[in-house]
This record gives sequence, C-alpha cells and structure tokens, in this order.
Amino acid sequence: MADSWVNPAERVGGDLHLDLDTSGGGSRRAVLGRALREAMAEGRLAPGTRLPPYRSLAADLGLARNTVAETYAELVAEGWLVARQGSGTRVAPRATPAASPRVPKPVPVRPEPPAHNLRQGLPDVSSFPRAAWLAAARRALNAAPSEAFGPGDPRGRPELRRALAGYLSRVRGVRTSPETIVVCSGVAHALRLLFGGKVLRGPLAVESYGLPFHRSVLEAAQVRTVPLTLDEHGARTTELFTLKGVRAALLTPAHQFPTGGPLHPERRAAAVDWARGSGGVLLEDDYDGEFRYDREPVGAVQGLDPQRVVYLGSLSKSLSPALRLGWMVLPDHLVEPVLRAKGAREAWAGVTDQLTLAAFIESGHYDRHIRRSRQRYRDRRDRLVALLARRAPHVAPTGIAAGLHAVLRLPPGIERPVTKAAALQRVAVDGLAGFRHPAATMPAYDGLVVGYAAPPDHAFGAALDALCGILPPPPEGD
Repeated sequence: MADSWVNPAERVGGDLHLDLDTSGGGSRRAVLGRALREAMAEGRLAPGTRLPPYRSLAADLGLARNTVAETYAELVAEGWLVARQGSGTRVAPRATPAASPRVPKPVPVRPEPPAHNLRQGLPDVSSFPRAAWLAAARRALNAAPSEAFGPGDPRGRPELRRALAGYLSRVRGVRTSPETIVVCSGVAHALRLLFGGKVLRGPLAVESYGLPFHRSVLEAAQVRTVPLTLDEHGARTTELFTLKGVRAALLTPAHQFPTGGPLHPERRAAAVDWARGSGGVLLEDDYDGEFRYDREPVGAVQGLDPQRVVYLGSLSKSLSPALRLGWMVLPDHLVEPVLRAKGAREAWAGVTDQLTLAAFIESGHYDRHIRRSRQRYRDRRDRLVALLARRAPHVAPTGIAAGLHAVLRLPPGIERPVTKAAALQRVAVDGLAGFRHPAATMPAYDGLVVGYAAPPDHAFGAALDALCGILPPPPEGD
C-alpha cells in the first residue's frame, strides 16, 4: 500500500501524512495502527492533536470504516489516544515522542544577556511607532495595485522610490529622482551589491576608525581597504590624491563613525575634487544624519556632485534594524550595473514593507517619528553628559553633537580593563579599539563607544549608573 495524504481540512483538522507501509506485513488494521503509532512517537502528531473522524479517514485512505474505528479503539485502549463525546479523538497528553537512540549533540551554552545594553548602533526599539506603522500598512495595501504583488522591479516599488526622492531632497539635500534610487536591505547589502557584484572594484579607501562589519563584508568580496587618517575635522581626504590604484572611498561625512563630528567643508570639497579628477566614486554612508542636536544640519555630500557620489541610507537607526530596508542613490552610469548585480528576486526587499514605508513617509508620520526620537535621544545624551560631569568629570564625552552614541576618552592602557569590568557587570559596551582599522597608522586612543539609544526609558537611569560603576577613578592628585 502506498504512502497516503489525508486532507480532512473540509471536515476537521488539517493535512495529515501517514506512511502506510505494508513491508512489515500484517492486516490493514495493523498497518494503519503502526503508521499512527510512528507518527505520534516521532512527534508529527503532537499531544492534543485532533484526528479526523474515522469515517473521513476511512474515505480518504480507501479503508473500511470498521478498520479505522477498531484501530482508534485499540489506540485508545493502549493510551495513545483519548476519545470524548463532543471533543472527538485526540492524541493523548502522554503520547510523547520516543527517545532517540542517537547520542544528542551538545547544546551550545548561550551567553547570559546583558543587564544593560549600551552598544552603539541600536535605536530604542520599544519606541517603534506600531499604531502609525499599522495604519500606513492598511492604507498602502488598500491602495496597492494588483501588479504590486507580482515579480516587480529590481529598483524597488515606485511608490517608495518617489517618497524617498522627495524626503531625501527635502531633509538631506540629496539631488535625485526615483529613477536613480535602488531599494536594498541596508548598507551592508549595498556594499555586497557594489563590490561583490563587481560594479566597483578595490582597493577602497576607508576611515581609520569604522564599522568592523562593513570591513568584513568588503573582505568577503576580496576588496582591500586602505585607511585614511582621522582628526577633529574628520577624514583627511587630501590623502586620497596620494593613493595609487584607489578609485572609491567610503566616508561618514555627517557624523564620523564612531569618533563623531562632521567632515570639514574643505575636506568634503577635496573628496569631490578627487573623485572628479580621478574618475573615482565616493560612497556616503549617512547612517544617522537625521539626528543632530547642537548644530545646524549637515547636508549630504551627494548634493555637491550626484554623478560622483553613491548615497547610502537605511532605517536601522531611525525606525528599526528588523525592517531590513535601505536605499542607494546612484549616479546615472551605475544604475544598470547595480540592477544586474542585484539579479534574482530573492535579494529584493519585501513589497509590503516597501509600500508601508512609502505611505508612512507620505503621511508625515516618518517626520513626526524622527522629531520625537531626536528629542528623546537629545534628552538621553544630556542625561549622560550631566551624570558624567557629576560622577566622572575626568572622563570626557566626545562626538555628542549628533547621533546615537558618544565616545568616552580614557587614559592610555585603561580601555581593556574597563571593557573586562563591563563584561563582568553585564554592561554591554564597546571599546574604541574594536573599530580601528588593522592597518591604521594614526595614533591609537583608548575609549568606550557608548550607545545611549537602546535601553527603554524605564531602564536608562540604571544603565547610566552601571556605566559609571565601571569607569576608572580619577588620576591621583585630582
């Protein structure tokens, strides 16, 4: 007798697969009983699962009703099944899977979650605007044409590209149109498309301090990175003119990551001049350009020359990293190569999230969320600075005019002991050394990169107290 699928969905329950294997011999009743016992022992029929009525099962399997009824009665007697009037026949609570004869693999020990999360790069996810996002999703789905749920355009949904073009132009000074925007799942995905897809080739100039994950993405694409020196004015972009073979540079001009501070206007201009003269391309990672506190907004470098700058952005800081939505604003000549690199639809962002984000932006909810978040994070930044002034005045916070993190400069040789103390106290915080490029030649500094956005409001005070508890005491004599 062949394997059979039972589909009692029109009557009771869902699909049920039974392996009616006759190789073991016996009557049809014995074969059916064996199949049901195996399904329960292996856990495919979990305790409490309701079985189809015996008449339905008999019809689907081509068996006599009495055969199925007697098999059910036998399994009830053995304790595999329970039958109650009005509740049908169900798998008994104690019909648990048999122990596997194989030696189980050791379960990896998961590290204990931190008591206080002060890592950089994370927004306060408890403040995600659920009601406004849900309302935008409803509006977007009601208005979406049927073709939106077909294969679609690798550029991304036109509704989102139009919304982004208007928003980025208005808020960040980006010069673009929907035709030069390609939707992706984030900046890392953009780097994979640009370099893994051979749209651009290394070596690539980067800042001496930056995100290690981005460097790992580039290394996976076999791209050699060359560090640019940093100082209080950002990357020394004049060094680009001395680098042989480099035709692309990755910068964080609005707020250098992680040391803080905008790229000086003369250095912005120098970077654009280098790209024009060399035929190179600037990659502008605008990871938190919307969050500025004590200075005027710094517009995007892309606005100086849209044909020499690839502008990169995402929702990971402003809304949620879980949405996996980002964008590239591309020079005209790079649009088609990027689309070829993007290729199969499996690499595309989900259409429902794209439509929802478009409606969220167009309705003004995104602007309102950014303003509320900016005020919340400014207040948190102020609380951090005030607490340090009272309890650790010898520790100076820097890079605090914008963004979601601060750098706390530490005396030489102190960073490693402090990060060890943080781990023991279950305070999640990053040391500055982890962001330094391995080939950087500029002086190294000890410090902590403290994210002040991630803890929910009710836990923020305790997180600051824990941070102060791991900081070094003032030098002797102070």
